[in-house]
Amino acid sequence: MSMDNEQDFQGQKVDLKLWKRLFRYALRNKKALVQDIIALVIVAVIDALYPYLTRFAIDTFVNPGGEPSTNGVWIFGISYAVLILVQSFFTMLFIKRSGDIEMAISYDIRQEAFLHLQNLSFSFYDKTSVGYLMARMVSDIGRISEMISWSMVDVFWSSFYIVFSIVMMFVFNWKLTLIVLAVVPPLAIISYILQKAILKYQRAARKQNSRITGAFNEGIMGAMTTKTLVREEANAKEFETISTDMKKASVKAQVLSATFFPIIISLSAIATAVALMLGGAAVNATLSGLPYFLGAITAGTLVSFITYASGLFDPIQNLAGIFAELQSAQASAERVIGLLDTKSDITDTPEVAARYGTTMEPKRENWEPLIGEITFSHVDFYYKESEPLLKDFNLHIAPGETIALVGETGAGKSTIVNLICRFYEPVSGQILIDGKDYRERSELWLQSNLGYVLQQPHLFSGTIRDNIRFGRPDATDAEVAAAAKMVHADEFILHQAKGYDTDVGEGGVRLSTGQKQLISFARVILANPQIFVLDEATSSIDTETEQIIQNAITTVLEGRTSIVVAHRLSTIRNADRILVIRNGAITECGTHEELLALGGYYHDLYVHQFREDALKQALQ
Repeated sequence: MSMDNEQDFQGQKVDLKLWKRLFRYALRNKKALVQDIIALVIVAVIDALYPYLTRFAIDTFVNPGGEPSTNGVWIFGISYAVLILVQSFFTMLFIKRSGDIEMAISYDIRQEAFLHLQNLSFSFYDKTSVGYLMARMVSDIGRISEMISWSMVDVFWSSFYIVFSIVMMFVFNWKLTLIVLAVVPPLAIISYILQKAILKYQRAARKQNSRITGAFNEGIMGAMTTKTLVREEANAKEFETISTDMKKASVKAQVLSATFFPIIISLSAIATAVALMLGGAAVNATLSGLPYFLGAITAGTLVSFITYASGLFDPIQNLAGIFAELQSAQASAERVIGLLDTKSDITDTPEVAARYGTTMEPKRENWEPLIGEITFSHVDFYYKESEPLLKDFNLHIAPGETIALVGETGAGKSTIVNLICRFYEPVSGQILIDGKDYRERSELWLQSNLGYVLQQPHLFSGTIRDNIRFGRPDATDAEVAAAAKMVHADEFILHQAKGYDTDVGEGGVRLSTGQKQLISFARVILANPQIFVLDEATSSIDTETEQIIQNAITTVLEGRTSIVVAHRLSTIRNADRILVIRNGAITECGTHEELLALGGYYHDLYVHQFREDALKQALQ
């Protein structure tokens, strides 16, 4: 599967601006976020108070070097219990609010991304794989929402606890504190060295994840082709290669991430041991009344200090873990933002949007009625500049006229249709609808008046009724039935066990190609478009169904402008004009009879198909 649409992110460090932008999704839930942060701060404060209370208990109740005392021990015990209860409550609040924020962030980003996808032009989907989009919408967005709601918010707790602990340690003994903090610079250097490698492998893993998602999609959608071509073993080997690449990248990233923790544990153990050794000597010197370079330190102060010192590295370890996760999630964040920032190739100008509205907020009251006149005026077009498809192309289609496009594969038929539908726009020249450049009207105005029937019709999960009214959700059951009857689809629908309430299955798998095509015709008819486009609409169905559809087409297209891309020439005999397209130019034009009399390309093509059809009938 081609992955040319994967963005190639090459930044070598965490992009804080990108995460700041993503964090704005959390700010949309300010109430939950504020409660979350307050809960974290309170939990951190209480955590930081425990060593201080230990110092108080040792120096007051145990009193090394003096007489133990129990005065006030009950008050101390009750106070300690109250702190535990308060901390438990705010821990519960933190967990609940973090969960709320995670779900809200995931919901908001997915809603925005889905809405953005609706506004992107056809060209985006023409070159973007399903696997790429599924990976962005599901796993990447889930990863980001989890990162922001739990890990990044948890930074507040770790940071606050570290600051509070260091302050208390300096209060107890600044000399011993500086000795303990000497391990921090090596940690920073190691973190900097590892971050580039971690980010590199995480990006590689996310890219392979997109390929895996795409392979799953293609394997499921192409199951029948796989079976008929006996491709199971080859597909398995290809999938194993992709999975192995992701496994290697993921393992390397995890190994590098895991090195943080033993390094932190080792350095923290060394710092704690040094503090305990020097602090113990200071306590002995204090009890003996002897001078020591660290100054006087009580037993309670030493125990409290060691608790702070060892506890200090827990949040540092936590921050290191968050940092490693941030490296991992950076690749996901880049790709989600890349999707959200993707610009549509086809956009209305601000002036057009102001008058006619946007896709999501149309101003239908300002829309002019579409008559159906189409004009190509000196149109040039290419997908790649080195491979021009249309050059100085001119064509006029009168309102209500039926035009058929005939030609070999790659001649430019589909390109002409895509330009009419404004799926693409001319590189130069104009396409006029009712005498106006269609870029002076909204894209939605044109496409709301289009009825497009594809060679391979797509049905959505649901009932036949749901699919017919897909373009007009407000249509009544009577209108749905009338549209189906107009294209002779009611004949097979009423023979179904549940009639119009029959479930079509995913993609319409429970219906034949001809039945799906009839439903797609009914769907288009119900939308009542002024311009019809039939793109090889009868090339994949049997002769009997083709005749039914041909009768439907005759009824449906009456009074509407229609463009028919045809492979079977028998379906376009009644077209007002037949255009032979070769190398992006019109080489022959006329009615069926006129082109046969001309004796050119169309004549030869028709005679060849006539002989093929006659041979098939003779063999039946």
